Amino acid sequence: MYMPRLSLYKPERGNDYHFLDKQIQEMFTVGGTDINVHKYIGARNPSTDESTADQPRYDAVKETNIQDLLFLENRDRKYDPDVYTMRAVYNVQDIDFDLSQFGLFLSNDTLFMTIHINSSVKTLGRKIMSGDVIELPHLTDEYALNDYDVALKRFYVVEDVNRAAEGFSQTWYPHLYRLKLKQIYDTQEYKDILDLPASENSDNTLRDVLSTYEKEMQINRAVVAQAELDSPKSGYDINHFYTVATNDDGSVALQTADETDLDASMINTRADEIADRPGREGYTGYLVGTGDVAPNGAPFGFGITFPRDNMEGDFFLRTDFLPNRMFKYDGTRWVKQNDDIRMTLSNTLEKQTQKASFINNTNQSTINGEVVPERQSLSKALRPKKDN
Repeated sequence: MYMPRLSLYKPERGNDYHFLDKQIQEMFTVGGTDINVHKYIGARNPSTDESTADQPRYDAVKETNIQDLLFLENRDRKYDPDVYTMRAVYNVQDIDFDLSQFGLFLSNDTLFMTIHINSSVKTLGRKIMSGDVIELPHLTDEYALNDYDVALKRFYVVEDVNRAAEGFSQTWYPHLYRLKLKQIYDTQEYKDILDLPASENSDNTLRDVLSTYEKEMQINRAVVAQAELDSPKSGYDINHFYTVATNDDGSVALQTADETDLDASMINTRADEIADRPGREGYTGYLVGTGDVAPNGAPFGFGITFPRDNMEGDFFLRTDFLPNRMFKYDGTRWVKQNDDIRMTLSNTLEKQTQKASFINNTNQSTINGEVVPERQSLSKALRPKKDN
């Protein structure tokens, strides 16, 4: 008489597997918590005109598409408007701030969650994957200190999915997925979710309630404003230093009333001047200058062309130079004195430098009847052509 071999493992998933799977699913039904899953359905598909070699256009929007092949990113994510509910189990832990280093950092803001494989696939229609966003209803904060009459919801994004070690039964088949979750922030990837209403009959979106962007921008603007007061411009201001004009032998070049070449009718000559005007600034160095002021506070003109009637020692600021440049007339030619190189440290439109005007260029040009922005990325200006 032949005796069959005893083995819990079978090549096919038989009755033993299905019996254990139902028992495990029942444990999640009894002891698990509800989670709302926002299903990731793929990245935004660019139009034919917008598509490039590194950001191609696909035939269909799928969750396996890669939006940016260069950086391997899916920034413009699309989510299913329907929300899927399932059961999950995880270990609740205290969230503490790590104060051992500069700044506030959460030491344990990562959650590891366990879900049932077969029931989750049946609910979602596919395996749960990285990019799916999970909402935990039981962590909703009804007593948040904010200006809105809605509760704060808690959202996490799935970063990694693996088979849980404790999810293998005696049949050697897996029954559980282990998810690695991170809390989401107000970023481009989750625009579809954060644009949803905060609650029923609410005019506020989830971004209005959850995002800290406006508060962070207020803090940043306050810090920049204080920095502008403490240090309005880069480098070192030498306006309060006096530069003595010298003769060829090193003595002080005086300008007295008995000089025969003085003309009292010249508007650029001051009666209280007793020393000649220096040929250059007496202090040199990195980012050192008097800006758009002549040395020792001497009077000067300004414009985009030099004046015709000049006297030796006259100063003139050319405003068509970038940065503005101060010149001094030596009797035959205009000699460069200094450039207004001390600029504000904030990257604003008022920062008159070649670099700032290039980066902050918002001008548009009309080419063949088409309005084209002057500032364009190389990937848009130089598109690779197909070579078949």
